[in-house]
Order: sequence, then C-alpha cells, then structure tokens
Amino acid sequence: MAGFDADDIMASAVELAGSEDFGPPDFRTGLITLCASVDEEAQLNDLGDMAMRQNMIGGLVNRLKVFDWVRQHPDIAAEPVEAPLVVIGLFRAGTTFVSELLDQDRANRSLLRWEAADSVPPPNRETLRAGPRVDAAAAGIDMLESLNPKIKVVHHEDAAGPTECLTLLGQDFKSLTWEAIANVPGYSGWLLGADQRSAYEYHRTVLQVLQSNGVRGRWTLKSPHHATALDALTAVYPDAHLVVLHRDPTVLCASACSLISTLTGTFSDADHTSYIAEHWTRMLEVSIERIEEFRRAHPERRIIDVQYADLAVDPVGTVAAIYAGCGRELSPSARAAVCAYVDAHPRGRFGAHGYRLEDYGLDQGQIRERFADYVERYNVPTEATS
Repeated sequence: MAGFDADDIMASAVELAGSEDFGPPDFRTGLITLCASVDEEAQLNDLGDMAMRQNMIGGLVNRLKVFDWVRQHPDIAAEPVEAPLVVIGLFRAGTTFVSELLDQDRANRSLLRWEAADSVPPPNRETLRAGPRVDAAAAGIDMLESLNPKIKVVHHEDAAGPTECLTLLGQDFKSLTWEAIANVPGYSGWLLGADQRSAYEYHRTVLQVLQSNGVRGRWTLKSPHHATALDALTAVYPDAHLVVLHRDPTVLCASACSLISTLTGTFSDADHTSYIAEHWTRMLEVSIERIEEFRRAHPERRIIDVQYADLAVDPVGTVAAIYAGCGRELSPSARAAVCAYVDAHPRGRFGAHGYRLEDYGLDQGQIRERFADYVERYNVPTEATS
C-alpha cells in the first residue's frame, strides 16, 4: 500500500469537489502530521487504509463545498449561532444518550450524523431527516456495522440522529475522530498541544451553513473532545452553556478501551491493547485536568454538572435540570417527547456491551487511586464493571 501524502489527498478532494478553495490553511499541519503518524504507527490493514483515505478525502471534499457555498452566499457569515448548549464530556459517561434526549425537543437544533459529513446544500425542513443523503449515510453505517457487528453494540448512531462534533473538527484535522480509526500516538501528542481555534471557527461556519436554509433552533452539541479544548471552544462560542457528565472512572476507562479497541480493531490486525489502555486512561486524566484548569481560570463561567447515576435513574428530570442550568424550561411538549423516546429506546437494545479493566491490563485499585481526587470532588458514585 502506498503511503499517505497530504498533497495527494488534497488533490483527490479538489477533483471530487470541483473547487480549490479550502478556506484558511490552518488544517494543513494537522493533515501532514496525521499522514505521517498513520504511516509510521497505525499498522492499518487494507480496509483501514481505504477507510482512512476515504475519510480524509471526504472531510476535505465537504470543507471545499462549505467554503464554495459560503462564497456564493456571503450573507451566511451574518448567521447568528447564539448560546449553544454543549455537552463537553466526560467520554463514555452518557453524553450520547443526553444528546439524543435533547434532540427530542424540536426547539433545539442538533448536528445530525449525515449532515456533518455532507453539509452542502444545507437541508430544509423536508430534507433534514429524510432523503437521498440520509439514505446514503444510513447505508454507510449499515456497511460498517456489518463488517464488525460489535460496533452497533458499543456505539451506534442513526444517520438522521445527533452526532458528535468530531466530524466537523476533523475537517480541520484537529479532532479525536482520527483516533477512532487508527492508533496514532504521534498525531495525538501533536493535537493535545495544538491551538484548536481554527477548528472551532470552521465548526461555527458549518453550523451557519446548516441553519441557513430555515432549519434553525438552539444548537445542542456534544463531544468529549471539547473537554480538551475549552479555551478554543469558548473563544468561538463565548455564550455557550457547558455540560459535563460524571461517572465512575473505572467504568469510563474500561468502556473507552472497549470502544477504541472495537473501532480501531476493525482497521488494524495488530495488537494495540497496551497503547489503548495507557493512552485512553491518560486521555480521561487530561480531560478532567483541563476542565479543572478552565474552572479555575474562569470562575465566572458556570459548568452544569450531571451525575451519570442521576441520568440513568431519571433521564427526563436530568434534562429538565440541564435546561434550568441554562435558564430555560422544559416545555410540556418537549417533556412528552423525551418521555416517549426513553420508553421506546431501552438500554442495551442492540445487545449488552461488556467490558473489563483486566482485559486491558488495568487494575481497578490503581485506577481508583489515580482518580480519587476527582471522585471525591464530585462525589461520584461507585459502579461495578461488567
């Protein structure tokens, strides 16, 4: 297999998009760094090589189309993105479930799976949840889950349902999305030290495009990636409402390792278990540390703290509490929609997701000691890992 070359990938994207304007060039360093890291470290199989190339090229194609659309519709630059509600983490603490619940309130505007990767032309009310682009995204999801059925159990998203912001950030090549395909420690180290402002500026541009055809609402967004880049996030969205979910770190570490092993194991035949265990345990630490640093630096900023235990027992009440933290009320119609969603989507409907720390060489006692300060600070309930 040929190596990954940033210029070749960009040229392929230009040919497919029919445009040469990538917008601000900030993405290039991340693309170059990712290409080198994939070549040197990822040990991709044939499927992984194809998937990584397609995702790189596809991300750049969408970027090209976004900037071409903005050029043709300059009024988009004035589209307001006001006070988004952003779930910033922690990863594997119920952030996906929260985003699905928030999506039931039609006063909100979620970033949907299909439109994050295929943003132009922006949807209208009729094409937001149905149509050829939604069907194409659904087919892609079905294909991936048929290649590795465990993915559906570990982390399923509907094509017309809410997704993480990772895809948009990935189109600026500053995103943890690439670590869901490949184990790339070189890229990851660069990312944690990078200024991510440009990725969030691009993110805002895409949101402006997506709402410009009349599909507006209060944006509700989520990604545990945000915990690592709060300064950049809040520089671009200074009025954002921030939500963080708390859960027993022994569960978070085991679940994160299981997720990444499942995803990257589809695209590499090498054994990355040791790296995954070390890296994703450290990523949980980094997320907690950066949230705490942000709190200390910005005592005026409220962060809405949510216990996973409360979410599991009372999801509707949890949504109402989040709204209250944002100065909003959960309307009767939205409450009914959230209740109906909870009733129709029981936990584990795609199968049980089992995970154990020992499968990754991690010791429960050591993890508890490592995160003891965090658990005590937020009074996080202890759970049993399965």
